[in-house]
Amino acid sequence: MGKFTSVLMLFLALVSPLSPVHAQNAAAAAPDTLVRSTVEDVLGVLSQGKDRRTLQAVVEQKVLPHFDFRAMTQLAVGRAWREATSAQQKALEQAFRTLLVRTYTVALSEAANAERKVEVKPAALKPGDDYTTVRTLVREPGRPPISIDYRMTFIDKAWKVTDIVAENASLVISYRGSFASEISRSGIDGLIKVLEDRNRQGA
Repeated sequence: MGKFTSVLMLFLALVSPLSPVHAQNAAAAAPDTLVRSTVEDVLGVLSQGKDRRTLQAVVEQKVLPHFDFRAMTQLAVGRAWREATSAQQKALEQAFRTLLVRTYTVALSEAANAERKVEVKPAALKPGDDYTTVRTLVREPGRPPISIDYRMTFIDKAWKVTDIVAENASLVISYRGSFASEISRSGIDGLIKVLEDRNRQGA
């Protein structure tokens, strides 16, 4: 998970606060247009530099509403999700959500004041589609460009991010191996405890 984590920490959160794509009709802006305008807003915020507390508030307000954390947690946990009780599923989702929020906050902090440009590719979306991928390319002086793709699903009349793929590394899949190992070793409750302990240490 090292390669993905390094990419995530340096670039991922920079373009994560996606504006939601509203109802699929002629009046709605295209997904790539919304991503592009939001990225420009976020770049403006980061150029000023922010402390961690302020950045966490940005994550809570701009990022979380546009992610389907239940779907992301289910994909990360894999087959063991079906064996978990409703209470365990809720605890897993909350712990994974908190983990990602802290990761995004750190990444935003490290991204502040850096010079970089984000190219948003045109989204291939047909009428009636409920799934799409928004592709972006992050460019920073002195570094090779980084590709970041957002897999999005139309859920409850809004587009939600269900996975992020940075340099062909899936955020969800990057956690699946370690989650499976922990579940095999100490069960679902053991994984919940590990995640909660990690979140407390990072608080």
